[in-house]
Amino acid sequence: MEHCNIAIVGAGPAGIASAVEAKTAGISSVVIFEKARHLNDTIVTLYHEGKRVDPVYRKVKIDPIGKLSFDTETKEEFIKRMEEVSSAHSLDVRLKSEVTKVITQADGSFKLVTGAGSEVVAQVVIVAIGVFGKPVKPSYPISAELKDRVLFSLPKTPIEGSSVLVVGGGDTAAEVACFLCEKNDVSLSYRRAEFFRLNDINACNLKRCSCKNKINVMLSTDIDHLSRDTAGEKIAVLFKDGRTMSYDYVLYCLGGSTPQAFLEAAGVEFNGKMAVADSAGETNVQRLFLAGDLAVEKGSIMAAFNSAKRTVDAVKERYGQLFR
Repeated sequence: MEHCNIAIVGAGPAGIASAVEAKTAGISSVVIFEKARHLNDTIVTLYHEGKRVDPVYRKVKIDPIGKLSFDTETKEEFIKRMEEVSSAHSLDVRLKSEVTKVITQADGSFKLVTGAGSEVVAQVVIVAIGVFGKPVKPSYPISAELKDRVLFSLPKTPIEGSSVLVVGGGDTAAEVACFLCEKNDVSLSYRRAEFFRLNDINACNLKRCSCKNKINVMLSTDIDHLSRDTAGEKIAVLFKDGRTMSYDYVLYCLGGSTPQAFLEAAGVEFNGKMAVADSAGETNVQRLFLAGDLAVEKGSIMAAFNSAKRTVDAVKERYGQLFR
């Protein structure tokens, strides 16, 4: 059976940064497991072409404390940057290798089981799974007959010439609405009376598109349920105020959720929806750490980079004697 010092679950920004910090700290035999076919799956699959990637999140600037940092750039530039980082540090990334189980062994080490059936033993595990890979869905059910037109991310085939309802009030919702409105009839539904989480650039872009009548901004609107419209060609959206409006597509941008079941199966305790961990990301399961979205404010890449630095520093200080 293969053995390593540190196994990292997830090859997003936090996972890559954790591996870089470990190698910089002189820790050898570090393996990253990634279920997708590429690094940074959330950015590759959920960010639209040319999307802006910012180090500033919700107007908060975070100064780097570790090896990795970046300035505002496009999706494509950021993906290239991270590929170059991985290559420059000769990171051992196992793509198409989803970790399905993390089992604590009698000596305190961990056995990681992948979907392909392979097993690896690690002295320390860092879970750096991004939450946006598992999008939050609405509380009301969505029937199977609507699922081809109810989306939780932009599809690979561009949407053009359609009526689209974007649901959400965060930066992703604003960016998606502004992106789609150039070639579609777009409405944006948000249940609150005003936006309060948008960064300045997205707020300005959304206001500009709204003033040009490219986006119909619908504040204080809450959806009751969806159904097929009477003609059977569109989605009928029934709002709680009694109105019904029809669209070709409904695209939800409600954020992501913690992979709670996976972590609980590994023995990690939760306080409500949050995993219990200390300031370095170590959980109640000794030697099992969390980094990135699971440990810091969701959505901030710079915070994810910094969390990786804090985690690896703690790993070396607390368990460096275990490494070969």
